[in-house]
Amino acid sequence: MSDPHAQSPAGAASERPAATYRVAALQMVSTPERDRNLADAEKLIAQAAADGAQLVLLPEYFCFMGFKDTDKLTVREPYRDGPIQRFLSDTARRHHVWVIGGTLPLIAPEPSRVLNTTLVFDPQGREAARYDKIHLFNFEKGDESFDEARTIRPGDAVRTFDAPFGRVGLSVCYDLRFPELYRQMGDCALIVVPSAFTYTTGRAHWETLLRARAVENQCYVLAAAQGGKHENGRRTWGHSMLIDPWGEVLDVRDEGAGVVAGTIERSRIDEVRQSLPAWRHRVLS
Repeated sequence: MSDPHAQSPAGAASERPAATYRVAALQMVSTPERDRNLADAEKLIAQAAADGAQLVLLPEYFCFMGFKDTDKLTVREPYRDGPIQRFLSDTARRHHVWVIGGTLPLIAPEPSRVLNTTLVFDPQGREAARYDKIHLFNFEKGDESFDEARTIRPGDAVRTFDAPFGRVGLSVCYDLRFPELYRQMGDCALIVVPSAFTYTTGRAHWETLLRARAVENQCYVLAAAQGGKHENGRRTWGHSMLIDPWGEVLDVRDEGAGVVAGTIERSRIDEVRQSLPAWRHRVLS
């Protein structure tokens, strides 16, 4: 994997990280209509920004949840061109917030698959980072059957970016089950997890995994989820949440569209790491 910290200078942080920073995760119940999803996302971003959010995270597939896995091919975009990418850039600039764009389908080398990509835009609307989802979900139980590898090409590089309050680690949904990914991100103040967890796997493991990643890395975790019954018949778990470095859930939304928000406090990260210095005690890498 390539250097996880080689990123665009557009997101460079100042020498002294901001002491506090307001962040928000948007929960959605996305539909098979791209433009309707973008309109819904715009309303939630505006709501979060009006409440003081300086960084906003969208869920996985915020822009499209089709009836079939192959439907995502109809809205795929070339990198750095297309209505979804323009929406993310324009919205970040208009509301003057960092926007982490959940995921959107980008054109892959093979015509039958896409890249499931997170793009980050700074408050000026400039792209600051890109992450292509590495781990692809596969699940078989009863009537539920998922195999993302059929329509998604996996990424191969760990990615982070520098925000005003510190380093932010990028991951997506199924990545959450692979703690070694997060260790490769280095010293993060925040890890983000845009997701579309199924109801079955979410009920069993979602909160446990999120809190474990926060405790292991002694940083904040912000998770934006799809949450509810979708028009395509799929049901997602929801429970978007913000978790602090001690593993405490600061805010959560069970189901339905809405905003989860809270404040990143550098002093809280320092406090946890000083009282229980597990981050400094790491031996294996």
